[in-house]
Amino acid sequence: MNCPKKMCILFFVMLLISGNEVRASRLLAETTLPEVPELPKPELPPLTTLPNLPKPEVPLPKVELPPIPHILTLPNPELPYLRKPEFPTVPHVAKPELPPLPKLEVPKLPELPPLLHLPDLPKPTLPTIPLPSLPKDIPVSSLVEDPNENQ
Repeated sequence: MNCPKKMCILFFVMLLISGNEVRASRLLAETTLPEVPELPKPELPPLTTLPNLPKPEVPLPKVELPPIPHILTLPNPELPYLRKPEFPTVPHVAKPELPPLPKLEVPKLPELPPLLHLPDLPKPTLPTIPLPSLPKDIPVSSLVEDPNENQ
């Protein structure tokens, strides 16, 4: 990257850091890129073709494997017969009877005195503002503003 581009980037970053984003965005918007001339497309030379050569035939040596030695086989193991487990029956036991719970005595709370009766208050109403009426002797044309009057 050449030096003027680095200076422009540095100036732009400093404007952003300083809080002057409007000036930085204006700098970006007004920046014009240099015109680059279109370069001619290079022409490649034609590829050289290779002659078709015959496929070489290489004789492969015949490989003989030695015979596999005899592997001893183990007889199938005899597993003992497993009986189905028998569980003993559980004798039926009657539910034990629990003695009834004693009733708890709740102490009586003292009686509260009755609340004081407040007098009925009138419902609040919003105050009404009387609308001013226009006097009958003012002509209506004087109330309308003339747009040519301010010039």
